[in-house]
Amino acid sequence: MAIIEYTLDDNVAIVTMNDGENRFNLAFLECFLAVLDEVENDTEANSLVVTSSHEKIFCNGIDLDWLAPFIQKNDTETTKTFLYTMMRFFKRILIYPMPTIAAISGHVFAGGAIMSCAFDFRFMRSDRGFFSFPEVDLGIPFLPGMIAIIEKAIPMYKFEEMQYTGKRATAEECEAHHIVMKSCHMDDLMSEALFFAKSLNKRREVIGEMKKRMYKDIVHTIDVEDPPIIESGIFAI
Repeated sequence: MAIIEYTLDDNVAIVTMNDGENRFNLAFLECFLAVLDEVENDTEANSLVVTSSHEKIFCNGIDLDWLAPFIQKNDTETTKTFLYTMMRFFKRILIYPMPTIAAISGHVFAGGAIMSCAFDFRFMRSDRGFFSFPEVDLGIPFLPGMIAIIEKAIPMYKFEEMQYTGKRATAEECEAHHIVMKSCHMDDLMSEALFFAKSLNKRREVIGEMKKRMYKDIVHTIDVEDPPIIESGIFAI
């Protein structure tokens, strides 16, 4: 089974993350980026749905077990390459030239929550899973580009609460604050997301241009920022 794979259902490309907790390391990000390229270049899909094959986790963000040895060895080149790739990945989803839907099938934490904010729409499983930014307890402040991506998806009052407390939000709470379009039982998650995705039968070039114009300030923030050096587990911005 590939780390990231996709299937087609009418006009919808369904991308499935198959790497356990789907933590971000270079191999995971590069594979995901390659699949996004393939869907765009080799298919006629004009909507994208992303989900996870894990029974209880959508995405747990940065693979700190993978990254820590590079930090400990002061391997700043690999660390910066990873951070640049992660931000490029977020930007790719943000301005992907078709509507994008995250079908959040379980826990979505940290970088995984940031990734979900880069999508245009989110559906979330109601019977299991939390949406959370635990960076305050990990000692990892957000980069400016990350903040810009989160702010497009989460109301500021709710983002402040979640960022400073690390509070875990349920699907119902996320729906109440318009972070997700709909919370639904796992049995209905994909059918709801796919029904919505199939209704978005729009021209790629129009959607792509809309996103470039709408998110130009976020893209600028991502493009001009320099990844920090990580010291003692803290992003030194």
